[in-house]
Amino acid sequence: QVQLVESGGGLVQAGGSLRLSCAASGIIISSNTMGWYRQAPGKQRDLVAAITRGGGTNYADSVKGRFTISRDNAKNTVSLQMNSLKPEDTAVYYCRLTNWVSRDYWGQGTQVSVSS
Repeated sequence: QVQLVESGGGLVQAGGSLRLSCAASGIIISSNTMGWYRQAPGKQRDLVAAITRGGGTNYADSVKGRFTISRDNAKNTVSLQMNSLKPEDTAVYYCRLTNWVSRDYWGQGTQVSVSS
């Protein structure tokens, strides 16, 4: 059974940093595409950052230069380092795994709140 568990969310002041982690079980993340998404109240869930099997990354324009996605194959985790946080980064952040037949798995989400 595939399970994704996010951690690391919290409340931080604008300009601060947080590091989110997504621990996977039941599947090897290095063989799949991993992504971080976020959803603010009343808004759709949007891609923040993704990392492919080959290690390629892509980011939403709004987070480029501030956020970094990385993968630790030994720990089977994917992380999102978030720097220079802004109030508009406030959202629930979700980890997503897409396997080779395009099946998706999602974590339960972790709240990130940035105060001004």
